[in-house]
Amino acid sequence: MTDRLTMGRRVLFGAAAATALAAPALLARAAQAAGEATKGTEMETKQVPLRKVKLGEMTITVIQDGLRPSDKPEQTFGINQTPEAVAELLQANFLPADRFANGFSPVLIETGSELVLVDTGMGEGGRANGLGQLAEGIKAAGYRPEQVTLVVLTHMHGDHIGGLMEGGKPAFPAARYAMGQVEYDFWTNPARVGTPAEPGHQAVLKNVKPLAEKASFLADGATVLPGMTAMAAFGHSPGHMIFRLESAGKALILTGDTANHYVLSLQRPDWEVRFDMDKAKAAETRRKVFDMVSAERLPFIGYHMPFPSVGYAEKAGEGYRFVPHSYQLDL
Repeated sequence: MTDRLTMGRRVLFGAAAATALAAPALLARAAQAAGEATKGTEMETKQVPLRKVKLGEMTITVIQDGLRPSDKPEQTFGINQTPEAVAELLQANFLPADRFANGFSPVLIETGSELVLVDTGMGEGGRANGLGQLAEGIKAAGYRPEQVTLVVLTHMHGDHIGGLMEGGKPAFPAARYAMGQVEYDFWTNPARVGTPAEPGHQAVLKNVKPLAEKASFLADGATVLPGMTAMAAFGHSPGHMIFRLESAGKALILTGDTANHYVLSLQRPDWEVRFDMDKAKAAETRRKVFDMVSAERLPFIGYHMPFPSVGYAEKAGEGYRFVPHSYQLDL
């Protein structure tokens, strides 16, 4: 096990979570094409892309809550660099310099005794823009929302907590919850009122706080359930957590938003990201987490990695090379 990651002392008043961009027609066409392309296979999802992999005795299902295309990547990634430097790195990796797509990938984990959901996507507030597809994805994967027994949160930005409620009621009525104590304390604190963090504060009061009586609050190193350990990975948000899964001698890391782009955040881990609330701490954490992932040759699932969001990280140059999963976890 690697050294634990610890939180910096700075109070974090960084950017609020991103606002969804409207592109429903494009997203609907893309989802339909993806469904038709995988018809009759394990990945058949009707209109919601999903991918199942095995980790020992666990079955892990990655669900795409949606895909959001955006302009001007240099205004989100590498904001401490020149736009030309960002464009050059994108083009060197066969990516357009002026556009990018951000995916959102909640994870279901079937352990044999539990059905665990990690993060909940945009929820009903994102559906007008082609997002918020988690509930349909759960059904396409062969489960029902009421079968989820535990919902775990990496952190409390809007694209991770938006699906906790549906029509003003818990979207997963049989579930209990697990979340970081530091993260919860920050976002529920009335001191956020009147700061840039106030919109996030209000979202947490609406979506998370009503569920607190059924929640366990996690510290670094806490056992969430057998085979799932919480690890502090602060910086992107005040109490951002990652999770190590272990089963039958195999391990995998759920890295959440430690890295938000498979090129711009991994190949250049020191480049600042707009939505990292403590940018210096986030860069430090990226290096610690992906040094661990690369040294142990562990697969990881990153919430914003290219779908199906599963891959490996190899140390290369100034940072890390993302190696997409192909069939390693299917054998």
